[in-house]
Amino acid sequence: MRLTARSRVHALTEPFIIARKAYTEAVVVEVEIEADGVVGRGEAAGVDYRGDTPDRMLIQLQDLAERLERGEDWDRARLQALLPAGGARNAVDCALWDLDAKRSGVPAVVRAGLAPLTPVETFVTLGMDTPEAMGAKAARWTSRYGALKVKLGDVDDMARLEVIRVAAPSARLIADANQGWTLAQLNDRAPRMAQLGVELLEQPLPVGRDDELFDYRGAVPLCADESFDDRADLDKVLGRYAFCNIKLDKAGGLTEALALAAAARQVGLRLMVGCMEGTSLGIAPALLLAQSCEIIDLDCPMQLVRDVDGGFGYQDGWLRPNGPELWG
Repeated sequence: MRLTARSRVHALTEPFIIARKAYTEAVVVEVEIEADGVVGRGEAAGVDYRGDTPDRMLIQLQDLAERLERGEDWDRARLQALLPAGGARNAVDCALWDLDAKRSGVPAVVRAGLAPLTPVETFVTLGMDTPEAMGAKAARWTSRYGALKVKLGDVDDMARLEVIRVAAPSARLIADANQGWTLAQLNDRAPRMAQLGVELLEQPLPVGRDDELFDYRGAVPLCADESFDDRADLDKVLGRYAFCNIKLDKAGGLTEALALAAAARQVGLRLMVGCMEGTSLGIAPALLLAQSCEIIDLDCPMQLVRDVDGGFGYQDGWLRPNGPELWG
């Protein structure tokens, strides 16, 4: 086996703004693992707010590549111990899934016990802007997309939701505060959010203040994102959140993400699948996870000037299974 890794920069169609950061490009790490003349591919963006940057990922991946050069051999099971959860392990894990599928002729979805894949509708994200700008965008999008995710995080948040609901009266709405609120703001805003038909709110409070949510009095279900990475975090979110947002970069690959989904369901958590920035190569494995999730947020390639060849296309917000040429 031989592993190679490289970073790639993908331009965004416009700046993407959330409560903690503005993105102008998507920087990902692409991994290829070759064995017996067959190449498996994976992609990851990392978890930037954890310091899991492309540069750090490349250092981790160089160590793995050197292990292979020294004659070590390993599979997805052993990989879990070789790397911590994060982008580097995600890219390698997904590349191994792809490699296994190509060498065996058994598609990844069959190996995962999830065949046949069915199309899923993704929420399409409105980055933070003025209420007027977000409302205008929602009005343009409402004829194309039936599900909108609204980025929030400051004093204008309710105005944003109000104008978006007027502009898209029949759209499904979820919202994401990206740690930008206090408990008082949450309890104050929740009743009106429910009236506006907001189905779910992601990560209202900063990481580390999750216990305050025992005093949440609203009806809108809450979803853990930044407070939740893998199975080690289940106890920290139980009783505080109704949903957990599983991302392959946070969990460290499809292998852990599928195990995490099963464990979360077993303890009564409802499931959302999300993504960091990247292309359809990074989204393809997440489509397997999406089969068991209520909320799908896999729209990041829609923000790119150019997706990878064989990408999903995202016609009217739906992801439809591709052929195996892209992944798996």
